[in-house]
Amino acid sequence: MPDPENILAGREQAISITGKHFLHGRSMLQPFPDDCDSIVFGMGCFWGAEKMFWAQPGVFSTAVGYAAGVTPNPTYQEVCSGLTGHNEVVLVIYKPKQISLEKLLTIFWESHDPTQGMRQGNDRGTQYRSGIYCHSEQQLQQASNSRERYQSALSNKGFPEISTEILQLGDFYYAEEYHQQYLAKNPNGYCPNHTCSVTGLPAY
Repeated sequence: MPDPENILAGREQAISITGKHFLHGRSMLQPFPDDCDSIVFGMGCFWGAEKMFWAQPGVFSTAVGYAAGVTPNPTYQEVCSGLTGHNEVVLVIYKPKQISLEKLLTIFWESHDPTQGMRQGNDRGTQYRSGIYCHSEQQLQQASNSRERYQSALSNKGFPEISTEILQLGDFYYAEEYHQQYLAKNPNGYCPNHTCSVTGLPAY
């Protein structure tokens, strides 16, 4: 993480986006419907991470952005410099009566390698770290419990300790418009999957 004296200053004005999801037109911006909840995941390149969730039944909408850093309203270039402390993340807005948090957590764990620290494969830097950023104590507890269960499954296959950070969500900053649903707009876009190919969480 960057030293405090090197952190970029950022800006007061947020990045402007349409707020309309490219695939289905539903909103990516608050307020969300009353029957929705949300959680934020960091699992490497946010293009591929978002694609993991947008087609799941019960997911109302998704958006990519930056979280768990210091610089206010960072740009993509600033995040990639490693001097903002932010992670590339996906905001998942979901309907708990249609898709459980446990299922979303299972998708998260099984769709990347949570043991690599500040990287996913050849993508290296603070913005590629594994993270779960929660809105409530209940989410924090469920995320921590699922980490323990998945650690057991990984250990049985010879993988090292999970490096995923599980935190209360602070500020979430939306990424630039061209990053939103990037792989739907650019079907041949490059965003590798670094899954461990290890299952082991209970059925959802």
